[in-house]
Amino acid sequence: MLIAAFPADPWATNCYVVAAGVGEECVVIDPGMHAADGVADVVREHRLRPAAVLVTHGHIDHMFCVAPVAGAYEAAAYVHPADRHLLTDPMAGISAESAGLLLGGSYTFAEPAEVSEVGDGDAIDVAGLSFTVDHTPGHTPGSITFTSPYDDGADVAAVLFSGDLLFAGSIGRTDLPGGDTATMLRSLADKVLPLDDSIVVLPGHGPRTTIGRERATNPFLADLIPTSSPRRVSP
Repeated sequence: MLIAAFPADPWATNCYVVAAGVGEECVVIDPGMHAADGVADVVREHRLRPAAVLVTHGHIDHMFCVAPVAGAYEAAAYVHPADRHLLTDPMAGISAESAGLLLGGSYTFAEPAEVSEVGDGDAIDVAGLSFTVDHTPGHTPGSITFTSPYDDGADVAAVLFSGDLLFAGSIGRTDLPGGDTATMLRSLADKVLPLDDSIVVLPGHGPRTTIGRERATNPFLADLIPTSSPRRVSP
């Protein structure tokens, strides 16, 4: 599996380009503001062909370039129905600090030509890759994560694209429109803690981590009780 990542300014949002290998179709995850050029660079370097854009949630720092990237490559966009409205009205979920970064600009937003709604437990099979969708509300009502088996011989069961649910040493904020702390904690307990320790977490911001590291050291997970035994995700 090829995973290329870069932070998109001004919010340093991690945009991921994922493919089965060089010269293959690929998936773009969370192309935020100014991400289109970075995607184009990765696509050109590895001779890739974007087939889909996956959106972990509808906040503007994660979806700003969804329509431009999807349109440039005639790719479908995948989003949870509860956050779909943010593709055309991202200001509905914006904070005052984020609004300040956009002052002086004139922006219009539109859905890509092809949008597919996905929910909890759905499977996305595209570009030779397979992703399992988990609905993880709390940061936004339509927040979702994407888990994909990792079969490159490493001691890693899978990779989890966690959006703004889980970070290295932290979790997503819940003080924006649609956020809810109790719901966030329930998502973490139900969807994160049961996962295998070896799963690599690729978050929406900051460095990568693992489920095991976060289970052992993340202070926001310390008081949460697992609701089931660790779930093994096989390649």
